[in-house]
Amino acid sequence: MQIDHAPWFTEARFGMFVHWGLYSLAARHEWVMNHERIPAAKYRKYFDHFDPDLYDPREWAAAAKAAGMKYVVLTTKHHEGFCLWDTALTEYKAPNTPCGRDLLGPYVEALREAGLKVGFYHSLIDWHHPDFPIDAFHPDRDRPDAGEINKTRDMARYRAYLHGQVRELLSNYGQIDYLFFDFSYPNAGGTVPAGDKFPGKGRKDWGSEELMAMVRELQPGIIVNDRLDIPGDFVTPEQYQPAGAMMSGGREVPWEACQTLNGSWGYDRDNLDYKPADLLVRMLVDGVAKGGNLLLNVGPTARGEIDVRARETLAGMGEWLRVHGRSIYGAGASALVPPQDCRYTRRGNRLYVHLFAWPFEHLHLPGLAGKVAYAQLLGDASEVAMSVLDADQEAGNMTPAGQAPGTLTLKLPIQRPNAVVPVIELFLIEESDI
Repeated sequence: MQIDHAPWFTEARFGMFVHWGLYSLAARHEWVMNHERIPAAKYRKYFDHFDPDLYDPREWAAAAKAAGMKYVVLTTKHHEGFCLWDTALTEYKAPNTPCGRDLLGPYVEALREAGLKVGFYHSLIDWHHPDFPIDAFHPDRDRPDAGEINKTRDMARYRAYLHGQVRELLSNYGQIDYLFFDFSYPNAGGTVPAGDKFPGKGRKDWGSEELMAMVRELQPGIIVNDRLDIPGDFVTPEQYQPAGAMMSGGREVPWEACQTLNGSWGYDRDNLDYKPADLLVRMLVDGVAKGGNLLLNVGPTARGEIDVRARETLAGMGEWLRVHGRSIYGAGASALVPPQDCRYTRRGNRLYVHLFAWPFEHLHLPGLAGKVAYAQLLGDASEVAMSVLDADQEAGNMTPAGQAPGTLTLKLPIQRPNAVVPVIELFLIEESDI
């Protein structure tokens, strides 16, 4: 599936998500304000000490490029309400901290210099804004006077603030390629805990139709996700791998899985549950084989650096993509069913077999006999021998049994190639109909 006005998205396949804000100082999850029920006044200490003196977005861009990523998406404002840019609509912004400057401008410039697509994330939620009604996710949800406080809050005023900030973001930084809104939770959708005393929030609360129309007017080439409680350009499964193609409204749609390195989006100092590079490569391959993208998150430290554990993991993915990238970029799903422990991706007349487990000597590919002109290991372009076994051949002491008609058999080396996921590149006969 391709987005007609932005074909770059499915060509890119792999992007970097960056969660960065005041929660980076707490260093224990980007939802720390929610999880620990921290009121805005107490949370203020992070605002007063935010001073990312090592922030260099060119280094972020370099890390993304080295990892093989083609676009980057940064949190302009997360649920805590803190803004990374010099917004005219609130004082709760980076220029008013010890940092003393707009942080989005250098980010946009660095990405453009590196040839990366520019993405913004923007939270629909705001736990700091005085007109944002307390709800089931708000840090003040357990206050006995929450209901009384909500009587003084005006969602219409907050909605105007939300729209005004999005207008700033899409007017003041030139072309923006990607916008990730986060998130809607209408009661009917089941996101709000059952029996909760507070209503959820959805399209009417955000003014989603009007907001989307403004986005399209300001940035006609932009792509927008699906979290406004109305359809977007692509859907966003989070922290799981879809079982297959993603559907919306009864049709297949473009999708992007957003995943973390260690289960936390923001910098989490004591979280050691890092996914290894080989697992992340398999997740990327698995997604592309099902027609999807991967948006992989990093959470920079409060000083503005991507920590060494994340950099090492990204570098491992980048090395695999340096050699095997043509099985990913611009590739997509194949209608063929791959053998066990394999994934297919296809680009034009080339079919790629990704081997999650290395077989002993032979790999049997149903439906491909007579349809492949040449086979090679992608890693070193060394030839892989092909044959078609007689379907009637009986197994003997040293003779394998025949395979089902139409099966292509590849003879592989005993030694597994030195790659986290070895790939076989099949050159299809032009007139083949697979």
